[in-house]
Amino acid sequence: MREDFNQIVKKIAVSDIRQFDNEVSQVPGMVKLTLGEPDFNTPEHVKQAAIKAIEDNQSHYTPNPGIPALREAAAAYYNEKFNWHYQAENVITTVGATEGIATALQTLVNPDDVVIIPTPIFPIYIPDTLLNHGQVVFIDTSADGFVLTPERLAATIEAQGDKTVKALVLNYPNNPTGVTYNHDELAGLAKVIKKYQLWVVSDEIYAELSYGEPHESLANFIPEQVIVVNGLSKSHAMTGWRVGFLLAPKQVTDEMIKAHQYMVTAPVTMVQYAALEAMTNGKEDSQVMAKQYIERRDYLIKSLEPLGFEMARPDGAFYLFAKIPANCPQDSWTFVRELAKTQKLALIPGISFGAGGEGYVRISYAASMANLQKAVERLTAFVQAH
Repeated sequence: MREDFNQIVKKIAVSDIRQFDNEVSQVPGMVKLTLGEPDFNTPEHVKQAAIKAIEDNQSHYTPNPGIPALREAAAAYYNEKFNWHYQAENVITTVGATEGIATALQTLVNPDDVVIIPTPIFPIYIPDTLLNHGQVVFIDTSADGFVLTPERLAATIEAQGDKTVKALVLNYPNNPTGVTYNHDELAGLAKVIKKYQLWVVSDEIYAELSYGEPHESLANFIPEQVIVVNGLSKSHAMTGWRVGFLLAPKQVTDEMIKAHQYMVTAPVTMVQYAALEAMTNGKEDSQVMAKQYIERRDYLIKSLEPLGFEMARPDGAFYLFAKIPANCPQDSWTFVRELAKTQKLALIPGISFGAGGEGYVRISYAASMANLQKAVERLTAFVQAH
């Protein structure tokens, strides 16, 4: 019988994170700390800019990489925030960071090229690599505080022998752990990356939600080898608007535009005008949210540690990656399913984020304090019942 479907598509699955969220969303009274979805609304001035764009009939095609004014504004915005040195020609406007990741990997990966992915990590990079016939090599970082060390990276590259090790994926601040990299850690990685001539797909979508030291990027060390992925979903509570950015050397953006064009043509026109407003007049919008995220994080840590939960170093994003107390089921799927069934509280199992994640749960604090208080009450009851 004829095989009708791409074999790689058949082997991958819809995200189990989404599947579980959909499942528990049907239960009345469920408190969900599942998705990375800010509970804030998009800033009013950004919404008004989109309305004006519609009224001005901004409903036609834009250039593939986005309207020139937005590309210029994005370069200026990130240069100011993170001391980068990009120009408009280094920027592609994408349909969210999700499309940016797909575009970057499609541009880089040849069949059988190796892409190194440290875990635990949000799993999107894995099917994107496989769909381009690349090979994924994982590095479990759990023994090193969920930080990829230069020594582990170099050893992993050397272990590949004659294979072409094309790229490293990094996500920091990290989803699911909230861990990020400091100056010295990035400097050490940069030396190894430069030595082995790797490309880095550097997903920094949570960059503006760094709570300790100011965010630094590998683009501050080796910009010639880095493709930065960023966007407005987390910083401006614009998840549903689907607007992201790729920032890279011009010779790279010139190639990525091709993959981007045939994937999406261009982002939605009026959304680009909303993004332009966010990047010109909303430079501090994220800080209002960040202040509340810190309060929520600290509340959860203070509340959960007495229950026996141990947390990774939560320096950014809006997640806690919590080690399940010893008296509770250590299989993370068993833990979250029992918790949802008995207490109507939904978390994400750590195993969904790859090696090093088993025995943990991810708790999103992109939720109201009222819901976090309910979550603490329900977690307390669950842990005490065991």
